[in-house]
Amino acid sequence: MLMKLNKSGTASQIFRALAFLALVTSVQPVSAADSYPDTTIHVVNPWAPGGAGDIIVRPIMQEVSDKLGQSIVIDNRPGANGTIGAALVANAPPNGYQLYFNQVGPVAISPWIMKLSYDPTKSFSPITQLVSGPTVLVIRNDIPVKSVSELVAYAKAHPNQLKYGSIGVGSTTHLAGELLAKMSDTKMVHVPYKGNAPILTDLLGGQISMAFINIAGAAPYIKSGQLRGIAVSTLKRSTLLPDLPTVAETLPGFEVNSWYGLAAPAGTPQPIIDKLYKVVSDVLKDPKIVKRLHDNGLEPVGSSPSQFAAQIQKDYMKWGEVIKASGIQSN
Repeated sequence: MLMKLNKSGTASQIFRALAFLALVTSVQPVSAADSYPDTTIHVVNPWAPGGAGDIIVRPIMQEVSDKLGQSIVIDNRPGANGTIGAALVANAPPNGYQLYFNQVGPVAISPWIMKLSYDPTKSFSPITQLVSGPTVLVIRNDIPVKSVSELVAYAKAHPNQLKYGSIGVGSTTHLAGELLAKMSDTKMVHVPYKGNAPILTDLLGGQISMAFINIAGAAPYIKSGQLRGIAVSTLKRSTLLPDLPTVAETLPGFEVNSWYGLAAPAGTPQPIIDKLYKVVSDVLKDPKIVKRLHDNGLEPVGSSPSQFAAQIQKDYMKWGEVIKASGIQSN
């Protein structure tokens, strides 16, 4: 700011002008993150209470609450494969007080097979990927297969004879089987179930041949010798079953990651996104949180907002191609 003084200007006028100038230039804009959060944060978990989602989000958010000095409420809104909770957050005010505990299904798979009120790549501001969630490929002991390469050879020699179970049409466990068949150029039969428990029952009873299953649920059956573990679906081996290879070690590029993450409504101020990312990523390095996640077969991630956005986009396009190729019908 420039001020022009006339000849009649006095020393006191000059002093007052300089004082005013100092006051104006010292005022700095207040960042949206400076006062955030000043009230309760609600995190929408689109899955039922007590499920795998709660096991992940509740201990993490408790630590985040302690670091922010503000209460955080977990709001379970199950239904429609997790899309009800997603739609709720997509339409919430973008102020950082309604967050979305998201998962690969509602944002990268459901949009291809369901009519939704939100756009998975435009309705949310990604904060961070919380965990990587592998599934494990298990097979009955009476089937002479001990590796992915042997499985592929067996499937080629016995087209449409291997039946694989999943927790439902369009689930990651269903698409894992479709991706395996696509990448190995084999034909297998999909049998949908309503959860892991009936899959395990029918595997042990001989009604189906194999399945991709939640690793924590499958580990006891593998360790006891009731089922044979073949490989894990993520790019990295699991800390829970470190001796099992990844499918990608035989079929490069194979990856099925049932990740969970945290997002906010689109338009949430970037300083708030950055503040949440910093706090959450620090929590994911806490030894007790790391141990708790590892005990459940999960790997803490803590990716940046831009990295998480890229992961969502990559999975959205990949699963769209698999769904189209497999002929899964939308509804």
